[in-house]
Amino acid sequence: METPKSQGNGVYWLTRAVTRRSDDNPLAVVLERESPAIEASVHARGEAPPPSKTLRSIELFSGAGGLALGTHHAGFHHVALVEWDRAACATLRANVQARAVPGIDRWCVIEGDARDAIENLHPSQLPDIDLIAGGPPCQPFSIGGRHAGMDDPRNMIPVFAAAVRKFRPAAFIVENVRGLTRPGFSDYLRYVVLQFSFPSIAPEPDESWTSHFRRLEALDRITDFGWTRAGARYHVRAKLLNAADFGVPQIRHRVFIVGFRGDLGRDWRFPEPTHFRELLEYEQQTGAYWSRHRIDHPVGSMRGNRTAMLPLQTNHHRPRPWRTVRDGIATLPPLDATGTNGYFNHRFIPGARSYAGHTGSAWDAPAKTLKAGDHGVPGGENTLRLDDNTVRYFSVRETARLQRFPNSWRFEGPWGEVMRQIGNAVPVKLAHVVARSVAKVLINGTT
Repeated sequence: METPKSQGNGVYWLTRAVTRRSDDNPLAVVLERESPAIEASVHARGEAPPPSKTLRSIELFSGAGGLALGTHHAGFHHVALVEWDRAACATLRANVQARAVPGIDRWCVIEGDARDAIENLHPSQLPDIDLIAGGPPCQPFSIGGRHAGMDDPRNMIPVFAAAVRKFRPAAFIVENVRGLTRPGFSDYLRYVVLQFSFPSIAPEPDESWTSHFRRLEALDRITDFGWTRAGARYHVRAKLLNAADFGVPQIRHRVFIVGFRGDLGRDWRFPEPTHFRELLEYEQQTGAYWSRHRIDHPVGSMRGNRTAMLPLQTNHHRPRPWRTVRDGIATLPPLDATGTNGYFNHRFIPGARSYAGHTGSAWDAPAKTLKAGDHGVPGGENTLRLDDNTVRYFSVRETARLQRFPNSWRFEGPWGEVMRQIGNAVPVKLAHVVARSVAKVLINGTT
């Protein structure tokens, strides 16, 4: 058996198991076909650097800044934020100019198509990128959308993969809607993970995603090809997370796809939930929840919840209850049609109504999933159900709190456009939890 060959930058293209080229050795055929793409990617940048102590990041599809704020709070320094929507860019720029959050005054907001930004930015301009993060537009996979998925021209996941291919960051974070986990998209989710696992293997011009998928699957079956030193392979994990399990006062399921460059040898796992429905139910039945909010409420039976709490008390460090709408917005002043001094975007919006399947959120549970709505007009999910069973719209500030934006964060644009920005945002707290775990592993090498 032949000795592994090496070529350029110490990257091993072939392994002892598959170096002999023959028609009955399909793995060698795969390697021979794909190696030029890997080699070209590596030579374009040389050896990928280790993570720096000052973690540098690029944010794609930044929107109103939910994910960017979460990663910022986790210690990442954004060198570029790319967003095509004019109103969202106005929101970002207004907050940068106002220094709404400490440390964001040097954020560089790039308004335009992410494809153009990736093409025009060169790694030499933005060296040593530790993280690329973003939420590619989710309409193709949204449960409320057309479900066109991989054939939808709005699918920007391949654009994000191209950015990983070009900059070879130490890690990346992708956020997308729950619909990506629908049974009908299971093959495509697997394909997405493989795209990020082998970012150097780009689809050929006019190649179908199924053909590209088959090529990537063939590579994935090769377990020891030594490409990790080039950063040519990423170790990728995907998981559906509920924001309520991490301290967000909203039921919001989102898919996170996180990858680490293979040469770093990092062993990362998704963070464990910190907040639990059972504890909320327990506190409500014992009266602790109502006492905290100074509300009279009868104390119910505690037996069932005490039983449910036992595994939480033994398996989790300082578990906390789910946060409710009341937890999130009760400290805001009453709404007024003219606005409220001291709080950005906090005023009464008339015209709310409830209808079948869209009946608004209750005070004493996490909010229903906030949505952007058709044409920027939010539906019943963006309303609060009052004690007399009528509903009203959440104010912009209340909606922002339910996404864990800070009070200092202002939103630019007409009401419908602002609600679209917030409805499309990643909850800041959830982004922070995931990004903090990534930063810790990049710096310390372990969780």
